[in-house]
This record gives sequence, structure tokens and C-alpha cells, in this order.
Amino acid sequence: MKTSTIASCIAVSTLLGSAAVVAGDPDTDRANPTAFVKDSAVTTKIKTKLAADHLTSLGHITVDTDKDGVVWMSGTARTQQAVDQAVTIARETEGVKSVHSDLTVKKDD
Repeated sequence: MKTSTIASCIAVSTLLGSAAVVAGDPDTDRANPTAFVKDSAVTTKIKTKLAADHLTSLGHITVDTDKDGVVWMSGTARTQQAVDQAVTIARETEGVKSVHSDLTVKKDD
């Protein structure tokens, strides 16, 4: 009984892991746990600053940071000013080397 339960858990974990890779989860290909923690810290700093400026409530902004300190921003904001402010916040965050923005203006969220 225990063996079949363990085998079932492994099978589910394998399927879910494969689904995450297929879905393009940006965190599944991180080979270095230390780099991942650093990346998460930079991403969290940016998201905290965006929330403090209420920019995340003005649209839907997604932030991810790769192992080289490159920030990838995507989503929408209601004004070009909000887009520019979000990019500026990211650029001025400690640990950020560069910012790639795919943010667009969408007035009706």
C-alpha cells in the first residue's frame, strides 16, 4: 500500500513538473538556488515599490528577474505615465542591471 502511494505521488509530481515547464514558468529552469533567491529578492523589492506607489492597482504588471539582474516587466497600466514610472522604479532598484519592458497602456482594465 505504501509503495503504491509513493509511486502515485512521484507520478503526480512528475506530471506537475512537466506542466510547469510546458507552461513556461520562468523559475523552473533556475539551476542555482542562490541565484534564484537573489532574483526573488530583487523582484520582491520592485513589487513592493510598485505597490507603495499604487501602480499595481492601476493595471496588471508582472515582474521577473533573471540570474543576471535583468528585470522583465510585462502587462498593462492605465497611462503611459504609469508605465514610465514602473520602469523607472525597476531601474532604480538595487541589484538591477537592466530592464526589459513589454508594458502597454490599457485604459479599461
